[in-house]
Amino acid sequence: MTADRPPFRDPALPVPRRVDDLLGRLTPEERLALLHQFAPAVERLGVAAFRTGQEALHGVAWMGPATVFPQAVGLGATWHPELVRRVGEAVSREARAMRAKDDRVGLNVWAPTVNLLRNPLWGRGEEGYSEDPLLTSAIATAYTRGLRGDHPVHWRTAPVLKHWLAHNNEAARDTSSASVRPRVLREYDLRAFRGPVEAGAVAGVMPAYNLVNGRPNHLSPHLETELRSWTDQELLVCSDAGAPSNLADSQGYFPSHEEAVAAALRAGVDSFTDHGTDSSIVLGRLRRALERGLIGQEDVDRAVRRQLTVRFRLGEFDPELDPYAHEDRFDTPEHRELAREAAEAAIVLLRNEPVETGAAPEGGRPVLPLDGAAGRIAVVGLLGDAVKLDWYSGSLLHRSSPLDGLRERFGAHRVDFAEGVDRIRLRTASGDLLRVPETAPEDGARGAEAALDPALVAGRTDLPPLTADATGSVLDLVDWGDGVLTLRAPGGRYLSVAGDGLVRASADEPGGWVVQETFRLEAHGGGHLLLHLGTGGYVSVAADGVKVAAGRESAEVFTVETVERGEEVVARAAAGAETVVVVAGNDPHIGGRETEDRTTLALPPHQERLWRAAHAANPRTVLVLVSSYPYAVPEAAVSLPALLWTAHGGQAAGTALARVLAGDVSPAGRLPQTWYASDTDLPGMLDYDVIGSRQTYLYFDGTPLFPFGHGLSYTAFGYEGLTAAVDGETVRISCAVTNTGAVASDEVVQVYGRAVAPSVPRPHRELLAHERVHLEPGAGAELSFTVPLESLGHWDVAHGRWTVEPGPYEIHAGASSADLRRTVRVEVAGTAPGPRPVLAAGLEAADYDEQSGTAIVDRAKHAGDAVTPLSPGAGGRLVHRACDFGDGVTEVAVRVAGEGEVALCLPDGTVLARVPVPPTGGPYAYRTLGAPIALQGVVDLHTELHGPLRLAHLTFAG
Repeated sequence: MTADRPPFRDPALPVPRRVDDLLGRLTPEERLALLHQFAPAVERLGVAAFRTGQEALHGVAWMGPATVFPQAVGLGATWHPELVRRVGEAVSREARAMRAKDDRVGLNVWAPTVNLLRNPLWGRGEEGYSEDPLLTSAIATAYTRGLRGDHPVHWRTAPVLKHWLAHNNEAARDTSSASVRPRVLREYDLRAFRGPVEAGAVAGVMPAYNLVNGRPNHLSPHLETELRSWTDQELLVCSDAGAPSNLADSQGYFPSHEEAVAAALRAGVDSFTDHGTDSSIVLGRLRRALERGLIGQEDVDRAVRRQLTVRFRLGEFDPELDPYAHEDRFDTPEHRELAREAAEAAIVLLRNEPVETGAAPEGGRPVLPLDGAAGRIAVVGLLGDAVKLDWYSGSLLHRSSPLDGLRERFGAHRVDFAEGVDRIRLRTASGDLLRVPETAPEDGARGAEAALDPALVAGRTDLPPLTADATGSVLDLVDWGDGVLTLRAPGGRYLSVAGDGLVRASADEPGGWVVQETFRLEAHGGGHLLLHLGTGGYVSVAADGVKVAAGRESAEVFTVETVERGEEVVARAAAGAETVVVVAGNDPHIGGRETEDRTTLALPPHQERLWRAAHAANPRTVLVLVSSYPYAVPEAAVSLPALLWTAHGGQAAGTALARVLAGDVSPAGRLPQTWYASDTDLPGMLDYDVIGSRQTYLYFDGTPLFPFGHGLSYTAFGYEGLTAAVDGETVRISCAVTNTGAVASDEVVQVYGRAVAPSVPRPHRELLAHERVHLEPGAGAELSFTVPLESLGHWDVAHGRWTVEPGPYEIHAGASSADLRRTVRVEVAGTAPGPRPVLAAGLEAADYDEQSGTAIVDRAKHAGDAVTPLSPGAGGRLVHRACDFGDGVTEVAVRVAGEGEVALCLPDGTVLARVPVPPTGGPYAYRTLGAPIALQGVVDLHTELHGPLRLAHLTFAG
């Protein structure tokens, strides 16, 4: 190479060689600087500055206007990988086009989220695709392929999967630990990540804030032992924001930040997202870790190599050859059409019956689709004229609400609207009323400007604050559930609080990292205090305006005067229409979002009142739930003739909904997660054991409100000719599906499998394959699926391996997990796994078959699992089944830390051995302690744990 074109600039060389050349030219200090999210330029080498991280979950986010596609859970509801791939492609094209005009737009995109939706109360459920690992993997693989592009060398964007690993709670998310047994880890959580990685479309992952088995995810040993074993390409691990500091701060896992960043780097974290754009703090910690010998230069170089590999893939060092360098497709007609298509595909028809009886008699016509020649339509409900965005949305270029869509489709003269807010006045103790000063209309709303972090966008202070006088203003009140209220001024802006503490009508929508537009009324002295939830202060009235005070002692006592109830307005509108469309749901910034889990599956009472009022006034009432997550609406599900669900559908949501309601397109979305009938169907938020707690459609023993995979159509489909045969390491499955109705429609053909006589608890049924196919009336299709035989297997904790047990398996094909139309059996040959080889390998405590009252914790800070009682006073129990002690053992040795007692028992309670554990010196100070025992043959061994101890391993001899 010539001096002016070093090897790292030579596109003819392999990327690893180019990376090594550039790495060798960087000084140690320059290399270290690349470990922060905001990596500086190295001008002497012509290396530009680089930022990891660009939000792109369902469109380019945080950088101003861009095409907004349906929420991720809505994309999951399409069950349509090819469509989702096209969405990913459009998003990546817009990212490239936006970067050409604003280099703050990054190409290392932090998307998609592949955490499984095991609990529908999780606040971030809107970000995931499904409760099922196979469906999640398929949709995520499609999206990342679209984001990556199909060039063999260059990537359009470099996707990073979120959030490694087993992350489904927001409460105490940085300090809580998920206890994840080996079977759940390998059969459930890891599988969602593995598919996209093995497909070669993933640049890396982001660890989650929480801990798994007592160890922070940013130190997960599975980053090396699992993730990086699935591919031979370099993977970049980017920390979540602030998580490296958490290791020594909120988590207290290390006594110093130097030890924390060193451990994270050694565990496989390559880019540190911490302290915003200020890299000096993290780099100082890393520098001191180097000086103390906690890490070596090889650790730094390994991480830098991974980051540089991503940058080479993105074409940074040979832009003249980058096929995506001149991408300019942004807000194109094709992208707008794709947004509509995706929104349509995501709509799920949950129920559709005739109006007369609520149960379809022979010849009865379901209420949907709407008759185009029918009379007036009333659109009612809090989301009837709303297009809600979430934390990871871009700003809207186009807007179509349900009201917009129906007026466009049926004519504005035929469609009425009643929002259903409660209209109130707030009277002070002195008799005055809160008043919103009049202001001139102006452009520009809070958050409209592009911001790398919208949490940094401050509230407006340029508008006058509220006052109090004899006239006052009527405010629109919405109760979003749990008593969380928003108050909207006559001009349409929401009451909000800025940094100066004054209350203003200044926000176009609730939003921000800390929402400043929510309040709660607290009964007090015959009136109410008004608590501002964002600051935790109470509203008071002062000479300079209405403001938030620090405490209750200076709070104003208000009397709430109701001017008009929302259900009254809704009932009047419903009575004057032929058909009522109630649009209910959530605001993604309130009551279930990042940092906040939901507390209930129930629809908020305010919205319950609205649909009931509409239905009482007009039996021809359709309920449309527009939400980030499932609701439990058992009464609506049996009393209303029609019920639909869609996630927040992005810019074309209203048009898409109107076309489905009108029958221009037949609905074909399918539920990507179970809709439970009641909160009592759910385990605790921190219970991650889907097997032991019988969670998700895989194991749930009850009757759901609507099952996984459910979704109706405007036509009917017949299933015939299901066949399945084991062919080596695959199962070949085929079936025929026919549109037997009169309407063209998509059908989602779902194939499930079930072990008929398993030796361990297995799913009731498990998705093996699916395909969304479009069929004209009378048309049919022959579908074929090739399923890996290992998909019928499970993780064998007795032998530490994946196994497919010999014996019969049922293969089902149908329209949902509960609507299985055809079933065949296949026989898997082979040798059944034997009992646990206890004499050869002993027993890992965490490899239990069953447990009660225990949690898995970290054996050591870098790797390994142990088991501890959840309550040291109550103790816990482990069950290891089919332990083979051969001709007999006479001694047991336990590897244990802490203090207490380990007792080994037979299933009938007979105590075989007791091992007292004197204090060992701490939770990581393990000792091996022994006791005599007499066991032979194959038995189920029960191990009782008492006291604050950690059991890692049991060994038997004699």
